[in-house]
Amino acid sequence: MARFEADLPPMTTSIGHSTADDIWVQGYNLADELMGEVDFGSTFFLLVTGRLPTRGEARLFNAVLVALADHGLTPTALAARLTYTGAPDAIQGAVAAGVLGAGSVFLGVFEGAGRVLRAAAPDAEASSDEELDRLAAGIVEDHRRRGSRIPGLGHPFHKNGDPRTARLLALAREHDLLGPHTRLMLRVQALATSPSGKALPLNAGGACGALLCDLGIETEVLRGVAVVSRAAGVVGHLAEEARAPMGTTLWRLAEREASYEPRR
Repeated sequence: MARFEADLPPMTTSIGHSTADDIWVQGYNLADELMGEVDFGSTFFLLVTGRLPTRGEARLFNAVLVALADHGLTPTALAARLTYTGAPDAIQGAVAAGVLGAGSVFLGVFEGAGRVLRAAAPDAEASSDEELDRLAAGIVEDHRRRGSRIPGLGHPFHKNGDPRTARLLALAREHDLLGPHTRLMLRVQALATSPSGKALPLNAGGACGALLCDLGIETEVLRGVAVVSRAAGVVGHLAEEARAPMGTTLWRLAEREASYEPRR
């Protein structure tokens, strides 16, 4: 046992540490340097990247969090409300239920878009406009050949363009943060079309994934950023559920509308 323990690598963390008098987060004194001085979005950025954002980065990162905070009565919100109906004494379970569905359809687009962009251009910082054009054409052709959708393109409601995307891109341009991954994503969007030949708008998930790549957020963390954003919306739904419940109505509606059809 002693030999096994000696072979273990040392464990270190820079995230947080407490002493009898102080709490430290990524090297900053939490009470004196962060609380009341740094907004939550910037603190989240610090936790993920190890540094505080610049003013422009903070504005853009907070805008990303706001963009995905809520999207109405989506399956994730309904899952949270129904879980709360069954366990109103454990709101944490309802919040968890509301974010456990983060995947390829809801919230996972951040990660999907980021993976596509980084796989195509791992050294995008050095990519010229001509190289980005070539990479974009390759991405579109690869997905077309495989018959798969490009994550981040298309929207069931905003057929003529996602209003959140326009705002995010405007903020990125304003603060000179329209980096190579976002420029590549825009080129992909310009080349891609639906099976019927229609143009596909860049949705907020795709824009956020590209912008977060340019901000230096690791690919493995991208979906986590979306989850933190949507968790705020889930708590909002649960606050409303406590005031004006609809969970029982949804339950009864499902019972009424779903017919029982035995398989034998």
